[in-house]
Amino acid sequence: MSDAFSPPPSPGGEVSAEQRQWGLFAHLSSLVGLIIPLGNILGPLIIWQVKKDEMPFAADQAKEALNFNITMAIAGIVAWLLIFVLIGFLLLPLIGIAWIVLTILAAIKANGGEAYRYPFALRLIK
Repeated sequence: MSDAFSPPPSPGGEVSAEQRQWGLFAHLSSLVGLIIPLGNILGPLIIWQVKKDEMPFAADQAKEALNFNITMAIAGIVAWLLIFVLIGFLLLPLIGIAWIVLTILAAIKANGGEAYRYPFALRLIK
C-alpha cells in the first residue's frame, strides 16, 4: 500500500477524547453541504484552520475530510456535465450515496481514535 492511503502515526500515543470528538466533527461538518452551498468544503476547512496548531489528530482528520470533499465536488461537477450524455443520471446518485456513507464511516472511525483515510481522495491539501 502506498503512503497516500496509510494513516499517520498516532500523535504521541493515545488520542484524547477531545481530539476524537473534533475528528468526528471534522468529518460530520461536511454534511452542512446538504444545506449550505460549499458547506461540505467550508466545514472541514474551518475546523482544520482552528485546530491545526493545538490538536494534531483533529487537524489531520479535518484535512482528510477537506481533501475528500474537494474530490467529491470535482466528481459531482464532472457527473453533472455528463448528464448531457445521460451517464450523469446514474453517476450523480452513486456519488451522493458514496459521499454520505464514507463520511459517516470516517466520523465513526475518527470518534474511535483511528486516523481514517478515504479509499479515494485527491490529496490536494498536505
